Amino acid sequence: MRPSFHPRLVNPPFGDPGVFIPFAHEKRAVLFDLGDIHTLSPRDILKISHIFISHTHMDHFFGFDHLLRLFLGREKVLYLYGPGGILKNVEGKLAGYTWNLADTYAHEFSVNVTEIDADHRRTREYPCRNRFQPTSDPVRAPFDGDLLKEPGLSVSADLLDHATPCLGFSLQERFHVNILKERVEELGLTVGPWVRRFKNALFEGRPLDSPFAVDSNDSRGPVFSLGALAEKIARITPGQKIAYITDTAYTPSNRKKILTLSRGADDLFIEAVFSEPDRNLAEQKRHLTAHQAGTLAGMAGVKRFTIFHFSPRYTDRENLLLQEAQQAYEAAIGTN
Repeated sequence: MRPSFHPRLVNPPFGDPGVFIPFAHEKRAVLFDLGDIHTLSPRDILKISHIFISHTHMDHFFGFDHLLRLFLGREKVLYLYGPGGILKNVEGKLAGYTWNLADTYAHEFSVNVTEIDADHRRTREYPCRNRFQPTSDPVRAPFDGDLLKEPGLSVSADLLDHATPCLGFSLQERFHVNILKERVEELGLTVGPWVRRFKNALFEGRPLDSPFAVDSNDSRGPVFSLGALAEKIARITPGQKIAYITDTAYTPSNRKKILTLSRGADDLFIEAVFSEPDRNLAEQKRHLTAHQAGTLAGMAGVKRFTIFHFSPRYTDRENLLLQEAQQAYEAAIGTN
């Protein structure tokens, strides 16, 4: 199966936390956390449509200004999600600059921010042409765990305790549609933009007997029923799942939420700030040890896990944390 998403850490494990997730065959990506993003190329940054921010400690929110500078003057809506207080945090960032020329940009750009608490979400938009002043009060709605719902994927979150609310995230693909290129060629067709329309039709749940036209070179091609075409050229498998957990204490409540978010994930990105012998320090700082991270990954039955957010006290001892997490993972997954 060719994956739809290719997640990777933005920085090495001693750098600012963050995971960049580009979408296969699309000029689109999402981002978990917004620390230092200078390792990402401008081309990659401009693909970002949605950013999910765990909390606004500096190492998780430092990159907002760099990203904003690249997006100015472009036809785009950037969607940000974060815990309580992020509306004021974004407003403070935007208020730090002079926007007297903002209404001269040829293209409309705006920042759409959603703030999450235990039961509700509040959303507010900040248009560049209005000098990033909101045009209305925040829109309040119930929060049931889902942040984003699209035909092909969803992103959910839960509030973790880091001595301040901190969001953990899970991205779930509904199902995966793998196009069998050789079958496409057997039908005398070529892969093109119609493939995305075809996948969207399946994700949207259109009736399988509905007609679907395959376009080729801007002309209307043969028409199939959606179900018949799927049988001929597609293999449908369970969807990909990616979870992101950082800055959280190893408490019973947090553990339960982390396991729910990451259960069965293909990829779990999870912090491992301290080594297990420094567990008391981890408890004081409300962070995980590498042993705890590996244990949670094993208990959740994830296929792969990546640890990050290492304390600088382990500089030149990176393997210590990697081995500790792997041993804990193997011990925990053997009990599932």
